[in-house]
Amino acid sequence: MAEAAAGFLEQLKSCIVWSWTYLWTVWFFIVLFLVYILRVPLRINDNLSTVSMFLNTLTPKFYVALTGTSSLISGLILIFEWWYFRKYGTSFIEQVSVSHLRPLLGGVDNNSSNNSNSSNGDSDSNRQSVSECKVWRNPLNLFRGAEYNRYTWVTGREPLTYYDMNLSAQDHQTFFTCDSDHLRPADAIMQKAWRERNPQARISAAHEALEINECATAYILLAEEEATTIAEAEKLFKQALKAGDGCYRRSQQLQHHGPQYEAQHRRDTNVLVYIKRRLAMCARRLGRTREAVKMMRDLMKEFPLLSMFNIHENLLEALLELQAYADVQAVLAKYDDISLPKSAAICYTAALLKARAVSDKFSPEAASRRGLSTAEMNAVEAIHRAVEFNPHVPKYLLEMKSLILPPEHILKRGDSEAIAYAFFHLAHWKRVEGALNLLHCTWEGTFRMIPYPLEKGHLFYPYPICTETADRELLPSFHEVSVYPKKELPFFILFTAGLCSFTAMLALLTHQFPELMGVFAKAFLSTLFAPLNFIMEKVESILPSSLWHQLTRI
Repeated sequence: MAEAAAGFLEQLKSCIVWSWTYLWTVWFFIVLFLVYILRVPLRINDNLSTVSMFLNTLTPKFYVALTGTSSLISGLILIFEWWYFRKYGTSFIEQVSVSHLRPLLGGVDNNSSNNSNSSNGDSDSNRQSVSECKVWRNPLNLFRGAEYNRYTWVTGREPLTYYDMNLSAQDHQTFFTCDSDHLRPADAIMQKAWRERNPQARISAAHEALEINECATAYILLAEEEATTIAEAEKLFKQALKAGDGCYRRSQQLQHHGPQYEAQHRRDTNVLVYIKRRLAMCARRLGRTREAVKMMRDLMKEFPLLSMFNIHENLLEALLELQAYADVQAVLAKYDDISLPKSAAICYTAALLKARAVSDKFSPEAASRRGLSTAEMNAVEAIHRAVEFNPHVPKYLLEMKSLILPPEHILKRGDSEAIAYAFFHLAHWKRVEGALNLLHCTWEGTFRMIPYPLEKGHLFYPYPICTETADRELLPSFHEVSVYPKKELPFFILFTAGLCSFTAMLALLTHQFPELMGVFAKAFLSTLFAPLNFIMEKVESILPSSLWHQLTRI
């Protein structure tokens, strides 16, 4: 609370400083304008009388031009501030004041003042923030040729960003290449193909590698990018499995002969696991869900240590499609552990299973009268837990926001993960009677349990502040990124909007009622100059006339 109060006081101080700076700047330019127009020497007595005469001769057109120009300038500042806020999430004026003006005005940076007292806590929170903001491979990512490219052909929009595809290229180089690839011609070609940016160049390189021998990674590339249907992709993956299985068995026998053979065996293992997982996903897409479940179970049993592919999330989705809720619960019991990293799929699937037990008979009116039962309380707590982990998901499940194709990479607890989860699991929530109704009635209650999202968490670590920036790079530009916590408009946007509206209203009133507004303007300016006239009269009465005459001649 003390840190929040200090931050509020610093922001209030910045707002006051900038308000006074703005007002005094406007006043300074008005004085310069009057001096330039009147062309008078800076002798105070003559200047005041001339200014009064000049103000009395001003026409309403002058006031229309003055207020209209002020409204235009304020509007331009407002447009720039709004654009800067939408793009960077902060006010330009506030950022300049914090970075450049606050040190000049004697302000102290909170980070530097608290650095010596909380270095250990900050290092722990920074490590947690880095781990929370790590970008992960989407375990349910679509096929680039059979699904993403078809979307582009139909809509003319690119569903994947350059940043997302670049991360995929890095993954492919990590999983499918090793240092000894240059010793084998086909693998050497594929090593270059994974670095190519042009899709046609990658596909041509894969065909060139297949002309040399049966290359598993070449079949993978063609299945991912050239195949236009899931059936074609499955056919190519089966050919890749035949080639990859042979390479895996050979390297398995030689893995202990040296570091080079060990690296090659690790690469062949990654290739084989990837192929089998994608074959299971092909079976799931083609409606052979039981076959897909069996393949995933066998794969997890054969390679239990390769958790980087998150195959259990594929298995959860397939089991939900079969409505095998007991098997889903068994998978959750193994992976929903405090020592393992969480995901939206795990948290929301656990919430769905608990909601399924009570959702068909749940009524908000009845619950408000008699209170929540133990089972209903467990379901609500599970929903609150899931919403705290990823607060973006409910809007997609409740269809308050439109879905897009999920990216190839996701950010845990971010909008990209919410899209990837809802894209595949919305149908499962709809299938459970009353589950979406229970979610609709209870999900917003989560935010009342968290004192301040960026300051303190309830069941998880505080929500990371880096999700918006990473999601904007992962998601296409035509998608409106969901932001949590919702950012309030900066003070300077509201101040500039009010100033623009006020001056525009003055210009309109002056144009419609010139005589009346002229009287008001003259009265206002006379009142504005009254303190200055009073001060000058007092000065003239105190100072001797000879001294005052000498000062006015300077």
